[in-house]
Amino acid sequence: MKIAIGSDHRGYHLKEKLANILRTKGHEVTDEGTSVTEAVDYPDFAAIVGKKVSEGSVDRGILICGTGIGMAIAANKFPNVRAAACTDEVTAEISRRHNDLNVLCLSADMLSPRNVERMVDIWIKTEFEGGRHLRRVEKIHQLEQEIEG
Repeated sequence: MKIAIGSDHRGYHLKEKLANILRTKGHEVTDEGTSVTEAVDYPDFAAIVGKKVSEGSVDRGILICGTGIGMAIAANKFPNVRAAACTDEVTAEISRRHNDLNVLCLSADMLSPRNVERMVDIWIKTEFEGGRHLRRVEKIHQLEQEIEG
């Protein structure tokens, strides 16, 4: 799977660890930054990953900041991006099964690296159920089209 990963300064160390883990599991990972621990602005990195997911040049994206919330808000500005901050294994699984989440946003401050590794593993392996959930995801897509005008 092609995965773009990005973070701000607060998520830098977790991003580095997670990117290496994903690569050892055979995923093609593009690191979209940051490469520093000095303060940077999370929307810059959410935009890079969000654009790649939106355009389909990667299959999924992972974004990490202090809470994951800001990254989700910024990434969701791109068409066809469904981003959410997940906080545990259950929300990671349901986000895929019911919402076809394609950008996972994580908290560097509130989650342990071990928790994150399990969440990401579940998120990657979980398939979208379709059915009634597909109808709902299609309605989200229709909303995007209406907004774009």
